[in-house]
Amino acid sequence: MKRLFDLYPHRFTIFLISLLFVLFGTLLVPFDLFNTYVTPIFFVVNILAGTLLISKKKKLHGFFIALFVIIIVVVLFSSYVVTEEKVYRYIEFAILFSFYCFVTFEIIAQVWQSTKVNRGVILGLMCGYICIGLVGFFICMAVELLEPGSFSGLPAIDLNPESNRDGLIYYSFITLLTIGYGDINPVSDLARNASVLIGLLGQFYLVIVTAVVIEKYIRHSGKTE
Repeated sequence: MKRLFDLYPHRFTIFLISLLFVLFGTLLVPFDLFNTYVTPIFFVVNILAGTLLISKKKKLHGFFIALFVIIIVVVLFSSYVVTEEKVYRYIEFAILFSFYCFVTFEIIAQVWQSTKVNRGVILGLMCGYICIGLVGFFICMAVELLEPGSFSGLPAIDLNPESNRDGLIYYSFITLLTIGYGDINPVSDLARNASVLIGLLGQFYLVIVTAVVIEKYIRHSGKTE
């Protein structure tokens, strides 16, 4: 536990690096190899880094240690052992969805409550924005599971989360960044509402959270001068 606290000042750096590997690992490792064998490992590292974010909250220690163990078992089991049973994929999906929602909230809270802006806060700001994109992916995936075919342009339309994972991650971030290439489109009312929600979350984050950090940086710089 002491070693965990020693890493706490670097929590945003570790978490950001693990996020970047999860999102862009296919640029370094062949696509099929990465998705089949490497992605689960990086997800485990990312989850461990996310757990580090709340390591100083004593009331949550026991809960998150148990949650971390459950996530590791489910992710590794569903990725390397079970290939046909979709129930394990759904359990993995639900746990990861809950985890990233909480971690996103915790990152935003820590950035918001910071008294001065340093490199860690800037990295935390970046982590929060990327996490919103991941939460958006889980929202889109939930929509697709509830109403298959809600998004046109996906490589596969079925109930296997792995089939449409990359397409929906891409769609979530394209929507968050307000690029909107149009190669994947929401065709159901639920999917359209989810897309609007993702866009609003991104804009609220930039307008409110980023603005607060900039204001703190300007105020702190003024006092230093």
